[in-house]
Amino acid sequence: MQFKYFLELLLLSAIWGLSFLFMRTTTGEFGPVMLVTVRTGIAALALLPFFLYKRLHLQFKSQWRAIFFVGLTNTAIPFCLFSYSTYHLGAGYASILNATAPMFGALVGFFWLKDNLAKIAIFGLVLGFCGVLLLSLSKTSEQVGNVFFPTLAALGATFFYGLAACYSKRYLRGVSSLTIAAGSQYCALLVLFPISLFYLPAVNPSTESWLQVLALGLFCTALAYIMYFRLIANVGAERAITVAYLVPVFGVIWGVVFLNETVTLSMSVGTSLVLFGVALTTGVLRFTKRNTHKTGSSQT
Repeated sequence: MQFKYFLELLLLSAIWGLSFLFMRTTTGEFGPVMLVTVRTGIAALALLPFFLYKRLHLQFKSQWRAIFFVGLTNTAIPFCLFSYSTYHLGAGYASILNATAPMFGALVGFFWLKDNLAKIAIFGLVLGFCGVLLLSLSKTSEQVGNVFFPTLAALGATFFYGLAACYSKRYLRGVSSLTIAAGSQYCALLVLFPISLFYLPAVNPSTESWLQVLALGLFCTALAYIMYFRLIANVGAERAITVAYLVPVFGVIWGVVFLNETVTLSMSVGTSLVLFGVALTTGVLRFTKRNTHKTGSSQT
C-alpha cells in the first residue's frame, strides 16, 4: 500500500471514530431514532450530486429491492442500535464492539452462503467473543447501571452489518459501491422519517448538538463513504476493510480526549482479544506452514 493511501486509511479511521463521539454527545438530546433520521437525511443530500452526476439512479432502479434491504440492515437498524448503545456505554467501548462486525459477517457467510470457516477462524470467533465478555464484565464493575442491553444492542448492530455484507455479496455483485451506499441512505431515510415523527425531542436540541449532527452526517457518513469506496478502488477491498481494526483505536482516543473516558487494564485486554479474534476470523492474520521434504525444506 502506498503511503498516501495509508494516510487516507488513517484519516478515514479517525473520521469514523469521531462518529462514536458525536453519537455519545447528541443522542441524549435527539434520541436514537431522530438522531439517525437527521444524520441519514444529511448524508443522503450530500451524496445526491454524486448519485445524479454518475447517473446511478438507472442502476438503482433495477436493484432497488436489494438496496432497500441493505438500507435497513446496514443503516437504519444498526445506526439506531449504536446510537442507543454509545449513549450508555461510551464512545470507546462502543467503537470496540463495532469491530466485531467482520466476525458476524464470517458467521453469516458460513451458515447462509456456505463459506469455508477454518479451524483458526473458529478459534478467532471464540477469542473475539471472550474479549466482548471481558469488556462487558469490566464495564459492569465500573458503573451501577445495567450494561447488558446496550451491549446486546451493539452486537445486534454488528450482526446486521455482517448480514448486510453477505446479502450484498450474494445479490448485489457487480453493482456500483456508490450506488449501494447512496441508495441505501435514501431507502433508510424513507423508512426512518415517518417513524421519527413519533420520537420528536421534547426540547429543541442545542445549537452545538445540531452542529455535531451536521458533522456526523456530512463527514462521518457521506464523506466517509466516498473515502472508503475510493480506498476499495485503489488498494482493494481486503486492505480497505482493515479500517475496522483502526476505528476502535481512534474511538478510544476521542473518548479519552474529549469525554474524559478512562482506559482500564481489562478494557485493554478485552480490546486486544476482540481485534486479534477478528483478524484470525477474517483471515487478515494468517499463519503459514513450513513443509519439509526429503530434498530440503520450503515455505508455502
